[in-house]
Amino acid sequence: MEKYLIGKKLGMTQIFDKSGRAIPVTVIEIPVNRVTQIKTTEADGYTGVQVGAFDQKKHLVTKPEEGHFKKAGVAPKRVLQEVRTDGTDGYTLGQEIKCDIFAEGDIVDITANTKGRGTTGAIQRWNSARGRMSHGAGPVHRAPGSLGAHTFPARVFKNKHMAGHYGNEQVTIRNLEIVKIDTGKNAILVKGGVPGADGRTVTVKEAKSVRV
Repeated sequence: MEKYLIGKKLGMTQIFDKSGRAIPVTVIEIPVNRVTQIKTTEADGYTGVQVGAFDQKKHLVTKPEEGHFKKAGVAPKRVLQEVRTDGTDGYTLGQEIKCDIFAEGDIVDITANTKGRGTTGAIQRWNSARGRMSHGAGPVHRAPGSLGAHTFPARVFKNKHMAGHYGNEQVTIRNLEIVKIDTGKNAILVKGGVPGADGRTVTVKEAKSVRV
């Protein structure tokens, strides 16, 4: 059974272990997830499970979406995500999934969108070095430098590190440890940082390859 949850990043704090050592953790709120669809090889060509979280107002849902949720027997959800599985064993349509499917000490992969930083220069976007500030250098110190040859090929090659949109891209942080699970507050505490701003939707999935 693939362990998979949709949650919301609340922010970072720290807790102390038994030896008094401070551990930085990210708090992730886990609402009750519901199974909204089960993918099968016969009907869809692959096996997977669609999970929904965060209740949505009924008037904000389209008619096809309303029928989709009604078939699953769940209230409309704002966030729907799908995970591929080796089989559908262990999941049933409309099933509730809570944070207690994980245990303290489990290793997970967390996916979210990073903070958007708009249009930035090559130094901030790609961590390029700036020009020296003395000995006749300048007047521009943060320019990207040479973009390539002149007469031939007379063009800029693809994937050249240049200024442009930075951030707001999907990133997965692998092999994070679950330090604590608070079933009373429907939250899990994960060691270290998680991508995205506070309040952003994140997905928590059991790690595929645990780094020793």
